[in-house]
Amino acid sequence: MDNNNWMKQLLTIGLGTTSLVADKLREVSEQLVKDGKLDPEQAKAVMDDMVQQLKSEQGNWDSNMQRQLRNMLQDLGVPRQSEVDELRGRIDRLERQVRDLENKLWR
Repeated sequence: MDNNNWMKQLLTIGLGTTSLVADKLREVSEQLVKDGKLDPEQAKAVMDDMVQQLKSEQGNWDSNMQRQLRNMLQDLGVPRQSEVDELRGRIDRLERQVRDLENKLWR
């Protein structure tokens, strides 16, 4: 299972959803301007505020999704990269010790 691929796909879904919401908001604001319920300046200000809020919420969504994925991977028993690196270091040290002991035996 390629964990980075899963995370990228989920983040892309979140970005796509944000984009769709922004497009729909744009359509609604254009219709309100056309109907005379908002003037173009107000519509632009409302859109700018809404898009900024969506971007802010997207960042929160991204961090929440990453946290949930980390928790899920931990629950599945997938080791973190730091744990794998630590184990590699321990294996390297043990291999050196074994070689040193073998060398002492053959002397």
